[in-house]
Amino acid sequence: MTGIRLTAPAPGWAIDADVVVVGSGVAGLTTALRCAAAGLATVVVTKARLDDGSTRWAQGGIAAALGEGDTPEQHLADTLVAGAGLCDESAVRTLVTEGPDAVRRLIKTGAHFDTTDTGDIALTREGGHHRRRIAHAGGDATGAEISRALVEAVRSAALHTVENALVLDLLTDDEGRTAGVTLHVMGEGQHDGVGAVHAPAVVLATGGMGQVFSATTNPSVSTGDGVALALRAGAEVSDLEFVQFHPTVLFLGADSEGQQPLVSEAVRGEGAHLVDASGTRFMVGQHELAELAPRDIVAKAITRQMQLHGTEHMYLDARHFGAEMWEQRFPTILAACRAHGIDPITEPIPVAPAAHYASGGIRTDLRGRTTVPGLYACGEVACTGVHGANRLASNSLLEGLVFAERIAADIVEDRPRATEAAAPVTKAATLVADRDTERDTDPAPWAAAPVTKAATLVADRDTERDTDPAPSPLLAPEVRTTIQRIMTRGAGVLRSAASLVTAADDLEALHNSAAADAWATGPKRAEPGVEAWEVTNLLLVSRVLVAAARQREETRGCHWREDRPERDDETWRRHLVVRLTPDRRLVLSRTESEVFPPVHPAGAPDCAAATTTHPTPEEP
Repeated sequence: MTGIRLTAPAPGWAIDADVVVVGSGVAGLTTALRCAAAGLATVVVTKARLDDGSTRWAQGGIAAALGEGDTPEQHLADTLVAGAGLCDESAVRTLVTEGPDAVRRLIKTGAHFDTTDTGDIALTREGGHHRRRIAHAGGDATGAEISRALVEAVRSAALHTVENALVLDLLTDDEGRTAGVTLHVMGEGQHDGVGAVHAPAVVLATGGMGQVFSATTNPSVSTGDGVALALRAGAEVSDLEFVQFHPTVLFLGADSEGQQPLVSEAVRGEGAHLVDASGTRFMVGQHELAELAPRDIVAKAITRQMQLHGTEHMYLDARHFGAEMWEQRFPTILAACRAHGIDPITEPIPVAPAAHYASGGIRTDLRGRTTVPGLYACGEVACTGVHGANRLASNSLLEGLVFAERIAADIVEDRPRATEAAAPVTKAATLVADRDTERDTDPAPWAAAPVTKAATLVADRDTERDTDPAPSPLLAPEVRTTIQRIMTRGAGVLRSAASLVTAADDLEALHNSAAADAWATGPKRAEPGVEAWEVTNLLLVSRVLVAAARQREETRGCHWREDRPERDDETWRRHLVVRLTPDRRLVLSRTESEVFPPVHPAGAPDCAAATTTHPTPEEP
């Protein structure tokens, strides 16, 4: 454990439970329902309302080998190809073999999928799939239907839920095992302000971090809170450089920022064409699947065409669908386009890539366990090894579903051992100390030097300030847009050594400025609050993402280095793993192969040579 925490008031209230689930998407609610069904006292914490997470925005569907002639082996093959050599095959095999039954259990929970005239589940195709295996609901509102069904099930089961709550940090006991979380509840309700949920098992299902970029398909709540919390708790994160940019996001203008409307891959699956301004298809001949190539390939092709023609977008042409198909199969997308003055029935849709999905995240094993005992991660916040360097379309909902069930089973199985091992919660654990990750002030050489198999890179930094109980360097809320623009320019679809160096330097300047302001008094000092905590989390995950992207000197999956355009399996068919040490050092290391090493408790490095660290100062 690091002992590093966000600056926040001490908890003013507390709840006791067997398990606390943070997040209310398919991963979080499935975990909570399974735990509650096993008799565990379960609390669900979510940042907005129960149905406001990323799941409800999923349009296309959920992938599983449900159709005649399809098999898990074929689904496995497509997933491995999309993952560009970095998938953990055992994790993928778990996903595709357990997936079909998990979907059937979801249907029993109450989710209604679209069906054919014969009553079978209607299936479509998306990018990277060689078969129709995408189950959908409401035409293009699959996520909304799954969210509806799970939320209704949670309410019917009368689970304890805490809405409008931002999770802050992990609590641990004297043995270093998970003991719950601290959180801040926004607005009026049964709980208000900073509090705590005490539980021997914590499941992070907080979703993605798309808000580190200016334009994203992610909702505003996707600020990387789970990954930042895990880093501060001492957990390992991996593959953060692999951020998938969805190829077809409705283009609203070069200056548009925040959440952008998605035009589902299922539109291409039903036969829409990508064209330039003259109406010429440009994916034909670039890949055997043309417009249905894996997302990284399509996003790169669109970006190249934009560069070639000097334009800011391409077009998706589905006029040949006709009004009836648009209205029945894609009513959500049709309405979104029309709301922005575009009628896809009569004109092509302007599209451009935007940040969509984090293939990396908190490193877990096949039971969802992280390197911190009692801490689990599931869904987009996790890195199970399923997605590798590029997620296959519609595998995300399935991953959340399958691994949520596995996590619940492990928590139930582990409950007797957790109870026996429970130690008193220390004062340092229950209070949110005046400290966080961002105290160091030097540029981070760990982000610039090459990574070798023989050594782990550690940041050089000034340790003197760690002994001084000064305020944590929270960032001012207005810095959020600055971070997003830095990341979009330097670490977006196109990356290079030069762009990443600039991004790293700019992020470091923000970090140093915040650190200096934290030592000041008066108006320059950022005060604890939701917006300050969010932007501080954004800066931490941005710095880690850029550091990993700088180290990976190749192009693979959704990581595209213009200065390193080739894939280098001999050197880089490896995972990059980052952890934060107790003395606030960010450690970047590389695995020995594409296979993840076993997950061990925090403090036992898994994938790199031993490193020198310094003891953590006592908490004030």
